[in-house]
Parts: sequence; structure tokens; C-alpha cells
Amino acid sequence: MTIHGISAEVLAALESVLGRNGVAADTDDMAKYLGDWSGDHHGGALAVLKPGSVADVQATVRLCGTLGLAMIPQGGNTGLVAGAIDIGTDRGTVIINAERLNKVRLVDADNFTLQADAGCILQHIKDAAENQDCQFPLALGAQGSCQIGGNAASNAGGVNVLRYGMARDLIVGLEVVLPDGELWSGFSGLRKDNRGYDLKQLFIGSEGTLGIITGVEVKLFPKPGRLETAYLGLPSFEAAIALFRQARRECSDLMSAFEIIGSECMELARLADPSIVAPVTAPVHVLIELSSSGAMDLRTLLVDFLAGAMEKHLVIDAVLAESNAQAKAFWGIREGLVEGQAKRGYHVRTDLSVRISDIPALIARARHLVSTEHPGWISQAYGHAGDGNIHFNVLPPLGLGETEARTRGSTITTKLYDIVNALGGSISAEHGIGRTRQRVYWDGMSAVQRRLVSTLKNALDPNGLMNPGCLFPATETIS
Repeated sequence: MTIHGISAEVLAALESVLGRNGVAADTDDMAKYLGDWSGDHHGGALAVLKPGSVADVQATVRLCGTLGLAMIPQGGNTGLVAGAIDIGTDRGTVIINAERLNKVRLVDADNFTLQADAGCILQHIKDAAENQDCQFPLALGAQGSCQIGGNAASNAGGVNVLRYGMARDLIVGLEVVLPDGELWSGFSGLRKDNRGYDLKQLFIGSEGTLGIITGVEVKLFPKPGRLETAYLGLPSFEAAIALFRQARRECSDLMSAFEIIGSECMELARLADPSIVAPVTAPVHVLIELSSSGAMDLRTLLVDFLAGAMEKHLVIDAVLAESNAQAKAFWGIREGLVEGQAKRGYHVRTDLSVRISDIPALIARARHLVSTEHPGWISQAYGHAGDGNIHFNVLPPLGLGETEARTRGSTITTKLYDIVNALGGSISAEHGIGRTRQRVYWDGMSAVQRRLVSTLKNALDPNGLMNPGCLFPATETIS
């Protein structure tokens, strides 16, 4: 990929809009914006632009349009599919980063809504809600650095999807700068508004290809007054799915999370924190959480449910958290295994979705693929089983050269996608498409779907300047 140096004239024009502090064009100054969290992907840009207001975003978009500069909207850059960095186009691009648009604008506890700038860090939004005795339930491992605009643009998921839904289910309204620089505001605070097309849904999950989100209005919920967490040991993934079905009936909407972890993942969790000790010894681990804002006896409900599950031999062992600290330690295992994989280095990373009942088959077929065709590679299966989302990752043998590992890893990824497609699933449950999955996404579309998404893209971004190469293969963007 060739990245052309930025001309003095273009740099001066950008600085005239954003000031010198709003433009980074030096290689060292841009470095942290040009790689992703995983370390797998690195790109280039003519400059990194950091607008300080919505008006700045509008002026920047208009100027870039005049100059013919392609624009990559970027939030906290915690994504895993290269959606916010340029790793593949040969045209000059600028990154428009939202970090200076970082304020919580309004917390309306009476109407259970919150408005924030797109660059507001997710944890800050959660804290602002909690200060008003409310909860914003979107919960991600990267919540200390990811931004709410990026959460909206990628339709983020996380551990609470089971009860509260994806990001699109939590968003009331958006504010978006369109590719021509015009501002569209969909803020209203209304939970029900049936006046024609729901335009905000066009931009949620669009990964910055249709416009730049500058503000987000989200739903709040009463802060849970009671929380119960248990760490369970199960004999198999089949037992885990049977347990989930039973939990849905007996615990109903009080269940906020149901995570499954293959025991093979524990070694990776200890790479992140050597002090981690699994509370149970079993082939499959399950984290289950119940929460309520009302006067419900969740402990008795959970204990009775687990007693019945043990009688049916679905659960081998169970440890109930006796304190908030112990509950956090349980969740630390789930978070640590992801960090441990990153410390281990390059690995095949997937984000698969199937019907809940197909989870055991997905894992069994994937494990068989790895063990028979790629001996020495290590399977890792974990995820949000309550919503059908399994992260089946595969680690190369230690000592295998990175070039060979990536080549074979690409083959493994393709085969894993074949398995999920055969089960009628999706190659992306929550991470999005970005640039790393755009070809397989595009090739997997029906002709009708391809025509519809192309028509939408061309109507809103006719010059193809908004995040080219993301979601759409670059050559297809304005076909």
C-alpha cells in the first residue's frame, strides 16, 4: 500500500479549520491511531484529524469532500476487524477521530435517557448513569477506552445482550454528519415514534460508511439493587445449552448474563493474571448472573435453580459469589482469557453466531477440524451462549513462524466460516465486518441484498469518500 505524503497546501487547509492542535500529520503523532487493539493490523493515513465540536466535524467533512480526501471515522479504535484504520486502499485517507467530542450532554433520570458526544468513553456514560441511580447496561471488555459513537457505528454487543439487547436496542436517537457535511439530528427522547422510516437504524452498524456519528441518545434503566453471580462446572456444551433453556424458564428476564468457557481457556486467562484459579474443575465453565432493581430474593431463586440442575446432572459443581469482589474475580476470568490470547500473539480470531441449539454442533465440528487438519494448533471456545455468539479462536503452536501461522490461519478461518454457514449462522455476531471480513461478507450476499446495500451507500455517499474499503470492497463501493 502506498501512502502519499500530505502536501503543505492540504495541511494548511485542514489546520485552517481545526487549528494546529486538531491536526496530526507527523508519523510519531499519528502512530497510536494507525494500529488496532489486537496488534494484528496497521495502516496509514495522510493525517489524523481531531475536531473539537460538531461544527468542526461538519466543516472538516465539507473540506475533505472538496479536496477529494477519503475519510475514516474513528472512535476508541478498540475494534477487531480494521474498520477504523486504512489497511488496504491505495488512496489518500484521513482519520477523523472523535476523542475531543467527549462530553455527557444530558442525563434525564425522569425519562431514563442520556445524551452524549460520540467520543464519550463508554465507562464515563455508565458512571454518569450510575450517579443518577440508573444503569446503562452495555458492557464490554474495552469499556474503559471504547467510545459510544463507535459502539453505535459497530452495533456493539457484550455480556448483557441476553437481557438488554445489542447497541441498536439501547439507542433512542443519533446525531450524524452526512457525507455532504449536513447535520441530521434524530434526538427526541421518544421511546415510541412510528413516523415512517427509522433513520437512526441506517447508521447503527454501518461502521462509518454512511456518515459520522457525533452524538448518541441512549436508554437508561433502573440501577439494579440486587445482583447474584455463580460460577459453574458442567460436563459438556450440550449440558450448558440444556442448562440455559432451563434458566430461561425458571429465572426469566432476571438473568442478565450466561457465558460459557471451555476449560482449555483457563491457561490463557492465567497468562493475563497468573493468580487466577478456576473456582471449579470441569470440561465446561458457565458464568451466570441474575439482577433485579426490585425486592426480589435472587439468592434463593438461584440456589433453587442450581439444585434442580444438579439433580438432573447438568451441573457438576457450583460456586456462588459471596461478595462483589468475588463476583468481579469470576468475571476477571472471562476478561482475562481474552487478554491472555492477545499476550500469546497472533491467533485465529472469530466471532460466530448460530442458533442457540446449534452451539454444541458448532464447537464439535470446529474442534474436529482443528484436531484433524491442523494438529498442534490449540482450540479456544467461549462466548455469550445465551445469544448464540461463540468466539472460536485457534492458537498456532509455539515456535511456528508468524508468516506461516498467518497463512495457515487464513485457511482455518475459511473452514470455520464454512462450518458456520452450513449451520445457517453468521460470520459476525458483534465485531462487525470492517476491512478484514468485507470480501467474504460481500461474496455471501444474495444479488438482491447486494443491490439494496449498494443503492443505500450510493445514495448517501455518491463519491465513495466515507470509509472506503470498510464493509464494502473498495472496488464495489460506488459500482
